[in-house]
Amino acid sequence: MSQVEQDRQAILEAKQRGGLATLLSYGRLSGPGWLQGAITLGGGSLAGSLYLGVIGGYEMMWLQPVMMILGIVMLSAIGYVALSTGERPFHAINRHVNPVLGWGWAIATLMANLVWAMPQFSLGTAALQQNLLPDALGGDQGKYIAVGLLFGVSAIVIWFYDSGGWGLKLFEILLKVMVAVVVLSFFGVVVAMSNQEAGLPWGEILAGFIPDPSLLSRPAAAFEQVLGQTANADYWRDQILSTQRDRMVTAAATAVGINMTFLLPYSFLKRGWDRDFRGLATFDLSVGLFLPFLLATSCVVIASANQFHGQYDKGLVGEGPATPGITDKLKSGYEKNISGLNDHLVDANKGAPPEDSDIGAADHRIAAMLVPRDSFLLANSLEKLTGRTVAHVVFGIGVVGMAFSTIIILMLINGFTVCEMIGLPSAGFQHRAWSLLPGITGALGFLFLWGDSEARFWLAVPTSVFGMVLLPIAYLTFFLMMNNRSLLGEHLPRGGKRIAVNLAMLVALVAATIGAGYSIWSKTQWKGVAVVVVFLGLAGVVHVVRGGKPPAEPEPAEAPDLAGSDPVSSAGE
Repeated sequence: MSQVEQDRQAILEAKQRGGLATLLSYGRLSGPGWLQGAITLGGGSLAGSLYLGVIGGYEMMWLQPVMMILGIVMLSAIGYVALSTGERPFHAINRHVNPVLGWGWAIATLMANLVWAMPQFSLGTAALQQNLLPDALGGDQGKYIAVGLLFGVSAIVIWFYDSGGWGLKLFEILLKVMVAVVVLSFFGVVVAMSNQEAGLPWGEILAGFIPDPSLLSRPAAAFEQVLGQTANADYWRDQILSTQRDRMVTAAATAVGINMTFLLPYSFLKRGWDRDFRGLATFDLSVGLFLPFLLATSCVVIASANQFHGQYDKGLVGEGPATPGITDKLKSGYEKNISGLNDHLVDANKGAPPEDSDIGAADHRIAAMLVPRDSFLLANSLEKLTGRTVAHVVFGIGVVGMAFSTIIILMLINGFTVCEMIGLPSAGFQHRAWSLLPGITGALGFLFLWGDSEARFWLAVPTSVFGMVLLPIAYLTFFLMMNNRSLLGEHLPRGGKRIAVNLAMLVALVAATIGAGYSIWSKTQWKGVAVVVVFLGLAGVVHVVRGGKPPAEPEPAEAPDLAGSDPVSSAGE
C-alpha cells in the first residue's frame, strides 16, 4: 500500500473514532500549510507589523489576523478545486475559466518571486550585520559576505529538495524548524517584556483584536492629545490618516501573496491528496499557516507598539541628549516630516515663509513620533528592557529565520512556476536552475539597486503594495472556478453551503480589490487604472471569442514535483 493510501486509511479510521482522533491524525499528516507559513513570515510581514505598531499601536492588532483569515478562505477555495478535480490549476484555469486569467496568475507569481526576494536579502543582511554579527560582518565587505551566505545556504537547501529521499525529508524538517524558530524568537521577546516591572497592558492588547475599521477615518487615540496642542492639527491629522491607510494596505498585502496561491494547490496534488483530504487541507492551513502567522506578527506589533507608538526620541526635538545609535538614524525621517509641514505652511501663506512660532513644540513631537522605525531600532529600544541577548540575539535569529525561509520558498515556487508555464519536467537541472533565479535577482537587486543602508528595510513596503495590486487577479479567478460547473461537476457546492462559500469569497475579493484600488491610485493613478482596464478587457475579448466553452485539449499528465513527497499517480495505487 502506498504512503498516500496509508494516510487516507488513517484519516477514515480516525473519523470513525471521533473529532479528537481526527484532529490528532490531521496534526501528524500536516505539511503544505507549513510551506505557506514559511513564505508569509518574511520581510513584508515584519515590516507591516512594525509599522502597524508605530502608527496604530494595540488598536491595530486585529488587522493582520483578519486579512489572513480572508486569505485562507481563498486558499481553501483553490485547494478545494484542486483536491476535488485532481486537475493542475494553471491548466484548469486556462481550459475552464480564461487563459488570460491563468497566464496573468502565473506571470504575476513569477514577477512576485523575483521582486519579493530582494527585501528578504535586505532583511537578512541587516539582521546579520546589525543584530547578530556586527563585528564580523561590518562594512561593505561584510554585506557581500552576508548576501553570499543567504544565497548559498538557500541554494543548498533547494538542492536537498530536488535530490529525493533523505534530502526531501531534510527540506521539510528545516522549513518547519525555521518557522518554529521565528515564532519562538518573537514570542520570547514578548514574554521577556511582560516579565518586566511595568509589564504589558494585556487588556488593551486583547481589545485590539476586535476589528475597528474606523481607523481608516480617524487617528489612533495616542495622537489625539498631542494634536490638541498644535495649531497645525488638520495637517498632521491628514498625515497620520494617510500613513495609517498606507500601513493597513501594506499589512493586508503581506498576509497572503499571489505566489502563495500558486504554491498551495500543487503542494496538495504532489502529495497525492484528493477529496478525502479536504478536511486535512483546511486543518493544515490553520495549523501550519494561521497560528504561526498570528503568533509571530502579533508579537512584533506588541513589541513595536510598546516601544514606539505615541513616543518619540527626545534627542530629536532638543528635549534631552541624543540617544547613541538611535537619534542619528531617526534624524532624516524627522527632518523630512518637518520639511513637509514647512512646505504646507508656505503654500498656505501663498509663498511666504512661515514664522518661527508657526511650528511649535507639539509639531516637532508629532514629526518625531511619525518617523518610521526598523528592526534594528526596535532591538536597540528593547535592549534596555530585556538585555542584549533577548533584544539582539533572539530577535535577530527570528529575523534571519524569516529571511532564510522566505528566500527558500520563493526559489522553490519559481522553479515550479516556470516549469509549469513552459512545460518542462519539474525535476533535474532545469528545475534547479529556474529555482535559483529569485536568489540571483534578489541578491543582485539588493546589492546594486537598493543596496544603501536607508533603503534596506523599506524595500518591503513598495514590494508589498505591488503584491496587493496583483492579488485580486488570483482571487477573481478562484471565485470563478468555485462556480464553474464544467470544472467541478458533482463537487460544485450547492444550496446553503454554496451561498456561504460565495459570501466569504466575495468579502475576501472585495477587501483585496479595495486594497489594490487604493494602491493603484495612490502610486500610479490613471496609468495604473489603464493597465487594469486593458487586462480585464483582454480577458473579456478572449472569453467572447471562446464563446465561454473550454477547449477539448487533454491536460498534461505530469504534475509538478512541488511538495517533496509521493507523486500524484500514487493516489490511485
